[in-house]
Amino acid sequence: MPRIQCPRCLRPQSHCLCALIPNLDSRTRVLLLQHPSEVSHALNTARLAALGLSNAEMIVGEVFEELPVLLNQPGYRARLLFPANDAQTLQTYAANDEPMLLVVPDGTWRKASKMLHLNPLLAALPRVTLAAGAVSRYRLRKAPEPGALSTIEAIVQALQTLEAPADFDALLKPFDALIDGQIAAMGQETYQRNHVPE
Repeated sequence: MPRIQCPRCLRPQSHCLCALIPNLDSRTRVLLLQHPSEVSHALNTARLAALGLSNAEMIVGEVFEELPVLLNQPGYRARLLFPANDAQTLQTYAANDEPMLLVVPDGTWRKASKMLHLNPLLAALPRVTLAAGAVSRYRLRKAPEPGALSTIEAIVQALQTLEAPADFDALLKPFDALIDGQIAAMGQETYQRNHVPE
């Protein structure tokens, strides 16, 4: 018999995270473009970010026909949070008067790169990156490279930079609970053996 799912956070009803999801305002508008393969992922952190931010929107797909409308939000300037040689760090924009529309692709590096390839308008956006040296709290996934963060962690770091001294740490509460729940489900021994560095 299938487990009953929470319609909002999509977690099993017995592990619903909705009570931990905040409702935070941000000057920055966040547009999450989620690859379809991420929707049913147990650790769907983009969904948690979209639910926890009042000025956020998430769209699932690979090709986004509605991009011209989505990217032309009056009063915002669109930037793509994705690495590139010419990407500006977000610190560059921190004191700027015009709020940012932060476009965040959600998927593996390969899938996110494919989304850019399939959506030339997306690929053409000026790119921004996070400051180097961030450490992920995602204790279940081996990062592809140092400083790699989950989607929700990247969004929190971006907002903390753009909107300092505002604090967006509350957005990570459901994420931390999700990780703790996964570790509890696998058992401490399995976690130590497979996920804790020697």
